[in-house]
Amino acid sequence: MKFFVDTADIDAIRELNELGMVDGVTTNPSLIMKAGRDIKEVTAEIAAMVDGPVSAEVVATEHDQMLKEGRHLAKIAPNICVKVPLTWDGLKTCKVLSDEGTQVNVTLCFSANQALLAAKAGATFISPFIGRLDDINVDGMDLIRDIREIYDNFDFKTQILAASIRSANHMKEAALIGADVATAPPNVIQGMVKHPLTDAGLTAFLKDWEKTGQKIL
Repeated sequence: MKFFVDTADIDAIRELNELGMVDGVTTNPSLIMKAGRDIKEVTAEIAAMVDGPVSAEVVATEHDQMLKEGRHLAKIAPNICVKVPLTWDGLKTCKVLSDEGTQVNVTLCFSANQALLAAKAGATFISPFIGRLDDINVDGMDLIRDIREIYDNFDFKTQILAASIRSANHMKEAALIGADVATAPPNVIQGMVKHPLTDAGLTAFLKDWEKTGQKIL
């Protein structure tokens, strides 16, 4: 499973990228606001840093303006993936941009039917939102399972990009189900390393080592 990092924080992306933990980046208007920087400037900097797709989202809601914004964002760098919402206008925009050779991430997916439409429209990625479904007492992982089965049934090339990930357990479940990609905030990816038995084992090793009175250097 590929790891995308869901942030516009340059320092966080750089740290994870240097560890080989970044296969791509996803941003959205909220993350751009949090970064406090110009969207074109920060997106260009991210795209120059990572080799994989960098999702930059349109903010228009009607097809004609979405298309203009999408084409403008796509010019920032060759690895830009234009992000559009899963609306009828978003699907129209996805179809045109995909036909032009631009990568498209269709976001805000909450049903298998929506994911099926996005695949038919030529989406590069479909972004089902796990955490937001969990928030309304619906198991977001069930949606990933449904999409995986549908896409495999008909050999759709659209990649499942598990989004709205809140925990390390979400990452594990997405990998088990077979999501192609998971995008998560930096703290969630970093949190995957943690386990209480690892901490306890390390503490025990260090105590025993101290008793030997030795030094390695």
